[in-house]
Amino acid sequence: MKTGVVDYKAGNLRSIESALKFLSADYIISDRAEELIGCDKLLFPGVGEAAFAMNQLKRSGLDSMMHEFFRTGKEILGICLGCQIILDHSEEGNTDCLGLVPGRVRRFPAGGLKVPEIGWNNIKKVRDHYILKDVPDNSNVYFVHSYYPDVDRKYMLCETEYMFPFCSLIGYENVTAAQFHPEKSGKVGLQIMKNFLECRE
Repeated sequence: MKTGVVDYKAGNLRSIESALKFLSADYIISDRAEELIGCDKLLFPGVGEAAFAMNQLKRSGLDSMMHEFFRTGKEILGICLGCQIILDHSEEGNTDCLGLVPGRVRRFPAGGLKVPEIGWNNIKKVRDHYILKDVPDNSNVYFVHSYYPDVDRKYMLCETEYMFPFCSLIGYENVTAAQFHPEKSGKVGLQIMKNFLECRE
C-alpha cells in the first residue's frame, strides 16, 4: 500500500518523512498529480498560509487531483494546514478552500490566551474511529496554530480546549484530519499515523 505525500510547497515535509521512515511506510513525496492519484492513500501535510497554499494547489492541478482522489473513496489524512484547507472557507486571507469536508476555518479571538497556540494539549475523544485505535483518551499532542476548524459535531472525532472547545480531529467519509501534528506528538502521534497507514490493508 503506497502512501502519497502531497508536496504543495507549504508543508513541513522533513518531520513527516522521518515519521514515515520510522514506521517503515511505502511512500512517495510528489507535487505531480499524475503520480499521487495512483497511490493507495494520500497524506496532506501543511505549515503556512491558506491563500498561498490554495494558489499552489490550483497552479499545479493538485486541487483537482484532491477532489478526484476523494471521489475514489481512498483514505486521506490532513495535518495542520492540511486539516484546514480541506474545508469550505478560511478566514485566513478570506480564502475559498477545497470543500472536501463541510466547515469553515476561524481565527482564535484576540484578548484571550496567546495566539498562536504552541505546545502540548489534550485531545478528548468525541466518537470512535479507526484512526484512534490504541490511542488513550485525553492524550497529549503537539499544536502550532492560530486558526481552528469549525465543523458540525457529527464530523468531530476529538476536541481540545483552548479558550473554548474546538475540533482537533475530523472524520468525514474517507477523510481524517488533525489540527495537531501527529508527526511531532511522540508515541501517540506515531500510533495515529500507523493507524492511517494500516487502514484497509
